[in-house]
Amino acid sequence: MSLYRDEGVVLRTQKLGEADRIVTLLTRGNGRIRAVAKGVRRTSSRFGARLEPFMHVDVQFATGRSLDVVTQVETLAPLGTTICADYSCYTAGTAILETAERLSAEEREPAIQQYQLLVGALRALANGDHDSGLVLDAYLLRGLAIAGFAPSFTDCARCSSAGPHRLFSVQAGGTVCPSCRPSGTVAPSADTMALLGALLAGDWSVADASENRARREASGITAAFLQWHLERGLRSLPLVERVYREKNVVDAQQLEQHDEAV
Repeated sequence: MSLYRDEGVVLRTQKLGEADRIVTLLTRGNGRIRAVAKGVRRTSSRFGARLEPFMHVDVQFATGRSLDVVTQVETLAPLGTTICADYSCYTAGTAILETAERLSAEEREPAIQQYQLLVGALRALANGDHDSGLVLDAYLLRGLAIAGFAPSFTDCARCSSAGPHRLFSVQAGGTVCPSCRPSGTVAPSADTMALLGALLAGDWSVADASENRARREASGITAAFLQWHLERGLRSLPLVERVYREKNVVDAQQLEQHDEAV
């Protein structure tokens, strides 16, 4: 039985038998791995708490016939502790983990870019560096770009004519000029297109200064673009949208109370 070691992020866990779990991780050097963690559901387990979603860990595996076996785990960063304490961060993080699993292939090949992007997004959520919705949309756009589905937010996605263009088509792959306009095209605001471009490029000074209206429109376009390329939506994404709407309602109520007080 050969051993190998890698660092990764726990994406998902599934119960197996009475005390075991199947753990899915995205690792730096071996891509997505599904492995059995024996006895982790027992209270006496030495590393059961380390193999929970969002945890950034260093893991040793033993090669098995169908599934490898986790033999040792060391915590690199307990990101789940902070993320799970905030509901909006938790729902955004859950959508990030689900996307990471969908975009990665279980082929034992290095997934360095996807892995680094995932760790960076979860750290941003845990540290509260930016709004959780912005972190999620930035991760979705950049994850799709790494997977080969980079959207265009300036030049025409069909004829490459210089932009910026105001029309956006999900099926065309981004902004389109009037000559290439297909059916189902939308015309986002200039602020929304600037926000989408900033999220894709990682320009947080522009993203953090964006208005709620642009953020809502950008989130809708990002979700549609993701669903088109994954061929089905994420189960966790509607929860994030619901939380975001509730946050906007609270903001509106606070503004009304402030106006009444003035």
